[in-house]
Amino acid sequence: MRHNSPSSSNVTFHLNPHTSSLLLFVLPLKPSLQMMSNLQALPGFYKLLFLYLEPVSAIIPAPMIWVWPGATWFHNEQIPHSDFPFLPSTKSLDPRTAIALWHLGNCYMLVGLIVSFVFRVAGDAFWDNPVAQEQVVGAILTAMAIADVTHVLSSFIGLPPDLRYNILSWNGITHGNITFTTFIFCVRLAWFLGVGRRRFYYGRNDSVRLENKSR
Repeated sequence: MRHNSPSSSNVTFHLNPHTSSLLLFVLPLKPSLQMMSNLQALPGFYKLLFLYLEPVSAIIPAPMIWVWPGATWFHNEQIPHSDFPFLPSTKSLDPRTAIALWHLGNCYMLVGLIVSFVFRVAGDAFWDNPVAQEQVVGAILTAMAIADVTHVLSSFIGLPPDLRYNILSWNGITHGNITFTTFIFCVRLAWFLGVGRRRFYYGRNDSVRLENKSR
């Protein structure tokens, strides 16, 4: 058994150790350190937030709309009110509004699944290429950041004037739409700026990118 080259990760098996003419098969092996940390573009807190917490927070509204507390409750909670938060509403939604909310729940779930699956695939497919990882992760985070801005603005503008700056009167849905989304947006910016992590693509010149890619 021998390595093809000092930098190769392929292990070549020969029937005769003194000749290379009888090649049996090649097994690609990942270095152990790379296997332990596939997703280098999302270290520490970024991994916790973007790979786990955000997808879960995006998926949860789907069953809340479909099952319990239901589409009517979700519709009413878009504007803070003084009623008990999970008190079922006596009002019913017209079919068009109900279907739109069910579709909204599906969109929430879709976003959570896409983010979770794509980040994991980026770590597995580009386990030895942190530059490519960061390009994929950065593309997703860019799209999400744009959606963050429009989501926060539409949620804030849509509030009645007397509630916009009365933060103490906001309910959980409003804080999720504005407060939590603003926090996630700030963390996305921190990721692009390289706060608390090593950057492999964004903010690096071409020579550094090539050096990181060749490692």
